Formats: sequence, structure tokens, C-alpha cells
Amino acid sequence: MCRLITSHEGTITSFDGDRVMGIFLGNYKNTNAAKCALKMNFATLKIIQPRVSEYFTSLKEAGFTISHCVGIDTSPIMAVRAGQRGSNDLVWVGKAPNLSSKLSEIRDSPYHSYISEEVFSRLNDEAKFGGEEKKLMWEQRLFQYIGEPTNVYRSEWTWVP
Repeated sequence: MCRLITSHEGTITSFDGDRVMGIFLGNYKNTNAAKCALKMNFATLKIIQPRVSEYFTSLKEAGFTISHCVGIDTSPIMAVRAGQRGSNDLVWVGKAPNLSSKLSEIRDSPYHSYISEEVFSRLNDEAKFGGEEKKLMWEQRLFQYIGEPTNVYRSEWTWVP
């Protein structure tokens, strides 16, 4: 996942358990992040899960599947160094890291990629439409964020890295 983030002009900023956070900057940050999410979905479903099932037959027999989700938002953010001397870290403050984190907690297979309405509105067509027929890859849904209904978009599409 880290390689996918960096290959899409993202910067890895932190890890939280098995979660990785990346920040995308520049003119195409939203498109790059969305394409990265769809490639992460491909990597998980078509590369990682089959190899885990092949190597750990007991997990396959038990019906285990890797549960994953990517959340993306865009907004101004601030990085703050917090903690005590010798034991501190950067804390990312703002709507984007918070909403992205909340979206990444969703487990509603086959939908593994979620983006905010702000990200969707800034996507280039290549990250909105896929396939030979150029179908919309995202579907709108309501999500409760800080007690308010918020428009987000979800996708079950994959993109070959």
C-alpha cells in the first residue's frame, strides 16, 4: 500500500496499527488519491487475499477474507507535534484526516473505496468513469459524520496497478 501511495505522488505520514495515512498534494491530488484507492482494492482482492488463502489453508477453509477500506477527503489541514520530549509524533488536524479515517472504518463489501463529495467534484474523468463503456465508477451515499448526513461516494471498482 505504501508503494502505491508513493507511486501516485503521495507522501506517507503515519501508521496506526494496520492503517497507513498518505497525503496527496499538487494539481491532481484528488484524482491521484482516488486512482490509488482503486489500485489498493485490486491489490487486496486480486493479489494479497489469494496469496493469504493459498499460504494459510486453515484461513481459507474457515472462510476468512481480508476486510479493508480506503477513505479520502480534501481540506486544509495542520500538522502539530504533540507529546513529550523524546516521545512525540505529528498529529494531523482538520476535516480531511478525520473524515478519511472514519470512512476507512466502513466494512460494506464489495465497496472498499470511499471519497467525500469534495473529492468527487474535483476528480478528472479518468478517475470517475471506467471500462470500455465509460461507466461512472462511484455511487453516492449518505454518511453520518459528526451527527450530520454527509454526501460521500463509494466504489467497488478495481484498477490494475
